[in-house]
Amino acid sequence: MNSPLPFLLFSILTTVSVYAQTDRTVLDNRPNIIFLLTDDHRADALGAMGNPIIQTPYLDAMAKAGYLFRNAYVTTSICAVSRASLLSGQYMSRHKIDDFSTDFSDSALANTYPMLLQKAGYHIGFIGKYGVGNQPPGDRFDFWSCWEHGQPPYWLKDGTGNDVHQTDSIARDIIRFLDAYGVQKKPFCLSVSFKAPHELDGDPPIYQVQERFKSRYEQDTIPPQPNGGTESWKRTPPFFHNDGNIARKRWEGLFGTEEQYQTNVKNYYRLITGVDEVVGKLREKLASLGIDDRTVIIFMGDNGFCLGNHGLQGKWFGYEESVRIPLIIYDPRKLVGDQGNISHMVLNIDIAPTILGYAGVPVPVAMQGADLRQTALKGRPPRTDFFYEHTFMGSPGIPKVEGVIGNRYKYMVYAEYGYEELFDLKRDPYELNNVAEDEAYTKQLKQMRTRYALLKQAVQ
Repeated sequence: MNSPLPFLLFSILTTVSVYAQTDRTVLDNRPNIIFLLTDDHRADALGAMGNPIIQTPYLDAMAKAGYLFRNAYVTTSICAVSRASLLSGQYMSRHKIDDFSTDFSDSALANTYPMLLQKAGYHIGFIGKYGVGNQPPGDRFDFWSCWEHGQPPYWLKDGTGNDVHQTDSIARDIIRFLDAYGVQKKPFCLSVSFKAPHELDGDPPIYQVQERFKSRYEQDTIPPQPNGGTESWKRTPPFFHNDGNIARKRWEGLFGTEEQYQTNVKNYYRLITGVDEVVGKLREKLASLGIDDRTVIIFMGDNGFCLGNHGLQGKWFGYEESVRIPLIIYDPRKLVGDQGNISHMVLNIDIAPTILGYAGVPVPVAMQGADLRQTALKGRPPRTDFFYEHTFMGSPGIPKVEGVIGNRYKYMVYAEYGYEELFDLKRDPYELNNVAEDEAYTKQLKQMRTRYALLKQAVQ
């Protein structure tokens, strides 16, 4: 009688070989993923979002062919905290990075989307501004070209000692990464973080634009913000009205006169147009490498920005201009008939689980966001409201604020003062009338207080 061992051994080896080939096939067929992040980019500073002045043709084309999320928000409107939320898929209350110096712990870093993708077989790269903590994990990436500490300058030195704008430096690094990793069998995930359109900090802060864009928008006139001006400023909380308020002080330096307003909004737009140019070059490079049909591109802002809205410059607070951001997901495999114009409320914490979803990587239970592929393809709204929190610094510079942002009502509480705001966004989209003390809204105020307490506990 012949021994069954040789047959069993052959069977086992064949099975292992088949599984190995299957794993390799799956690995090769997974999409490349590029995540592009702009800094201080408000939702309406994009042609695809209805802005009639700004020129963003490449981003608009991606929005038209892909998925445009018209109601995308951040859970905390400040760069370091938002970036930690993007990487981890968590609210600040859970990841605990609430300033500019705290780093991810080793265990927390291991559960960020780049590290999870690397573990799953992806090449990973990071270019631009990492923006979380003082000891960024550059040695953990296959490709790393970052300004590692704080906010980078706009003008950098290249290898020959010449000045290069940070946006143009990023463009060069993207090409270098794609030349190295775009032609390999393993898929890649590249994270790119622009400084643009963030101002260069100073007293006063300024915007530094590439020479070729300085005449762009010269013939345009920027209309006033619907909720700008003295009357809007008077309607902000009374404790805003002091010399220590950073948002008001920066307003004085950038938007305090009509001439400043015209100059600096145009410079803000020019910096975004510079980013758009990079997106065009990126897509051209992907096509030249023959990988454009299997590369998903996600574009987002790290937080919004007040361009004089409410008499303020900056972000931080819960106003729509501060918390709403642009979000585009371009998937070349999207069917022409799929709905691409999406109005559901989505958040920055949704990015990490969405990237993992595209890569076929299980989402850790600690992540609090939703996979936006479900929203895009199946029309499933992930939420109707969310918890907002901003606790960095505190009064008088940046008063701390928390609250609930819903589709119709917005409730904010400044805990340092016990001061409440309630806005009816349907009747008052520019948030000019705080109805927290209006008897007609007593019932709604109580409901929002209850919802706030529930969500504050839930995000821990």
